[in-house]
Amino acid sequence: MINILYLHAGAEMYGADKVMFDLIRNLDRKKYTPYVILPTDGVLVNALKKEKVHVMVLPYPIMRRKYFNPKGIIQYGINLIRYSNVISRIAKKYNITLIHTNTAATLEGSFVKKKLGIPQLWAIHEIIVSPKIMYKVTSRLISIFSDRTVTVSEAAKDHLEKSGCFKKDNIKVIYNGVDVQRFYPSDSGMEFRSELGIPEKAKIMGMIGRVNSWKGQGDFLSAAEILLKKYDDMYAVLAGSVFAGEEWREEELNKRIAASPYRDRIINLGYRPDTENVYRLFDVFVLPSTNPDPLPTVVLEAMACGKPVVAYRHGGVCEMVKEGYNGLFADVCDTADLAKKTETVIRNDSLCIEMGKHSRERLLEEFSIAAYVKNYSAEYDRLAGI
Repeated sequence: MINILYLHAGAEMYGADKVMFDLIRNLDRKKYTPYVILPTDGVLVNALKKEKVHVMVLPYPIMRRKYFNPKGIIQYGINLIRYSNVISRIAKKYNITLIHTNTAATLEGSFVKKKLGIPQLWAIHEIIVSPKIMYKVTSRLISIFSDRTVTVSEAAKDHLEKSGCFKKDNIKVIYNGVDVQRFYPSDSGMEFRSELGIPEKAKIMGMIGRVNSWKGQGDFLSAAEILLKKYDDMYAVLAGSVFAGEEWREEELNKRIAASPYRDRIINLGYRPDTENVYRLFDVFVLPSTNPDPLPTVVLEAMACGKPVVAYRHGGVCEMVKEGYNGLFADVCDTADLAKKTETVIRNDSLCIEMGKHSRERLLEEFSIAAYVKNYSAEYDRLAGI
């Protein structure tokens, strides 16, 4: 039996949270026993418990911008050492075979690896653009303490390799999978439209994503307002929440919506656990991330629900969407071009339907949950010496 300790940066149900959850719940439990330690309580904790996974909550520090000051660095360092020792004792108690560290912001696994001498797989879901010192530091730590580094896309792999810290062939790409039993095309979006007071024949452009500095809610609204001004039957819908302590971002977003002359046709749903229903509401899914997103899970889920995708031309989405086949790309941070590409798809019913069909087909061919779990299982076996 291979006992795997999972360390992660949060307990919500966004991209990296979801894919780790899907991996764990689809593992062969006759061969692998997962143990999960999370830094906070949240919906992910409850979801894991329902799957009968041994999960613990321990407030270990996660590398966030709030620590980027002299006092914060000292506080982070003290807590990092303190909780790494606690995690090491837990790992020893449960005879952990290997560590799976999820995201670059979680450093505790490196201390546990060094103290107990057990291998660590480090899964990287980020492309860290700024601050550059963070990119350099995390790249160096990952290269030193990771026995196997896994990235979610070729874009994320290339970004790590450019740091100059990694040996050739030390990084493997494993594409995330998505639960196609949960995310699939359905007419249930029409019921949701009615609940929100959106006319049946209205066109809806939408996005789902964490409200932070680079997911692009501002760009989405700028592009949406261009189309809302031009077409009376256009609506824009957003969903997503903020990190704890950054509630001001959501307040700023809502203020901007309230100040828009088209606020009656802009709907901010906030956090929604039933995102499959939100995707089905959309005619076109828009990814306006202003920084390159390594392999946005929201795009996979939108594709699984049979939606065409319009995105900025950078990051992992360029490996997910085939331009002209299941979506279109806009010039990065050019909101006028983002509006233009969205308009091209959303105002052409036949094109919208065809691209949506292609999205589902491409998802099933390239991003299946079975391949995702199989690839990770192979890495676990290799690290365990099987």
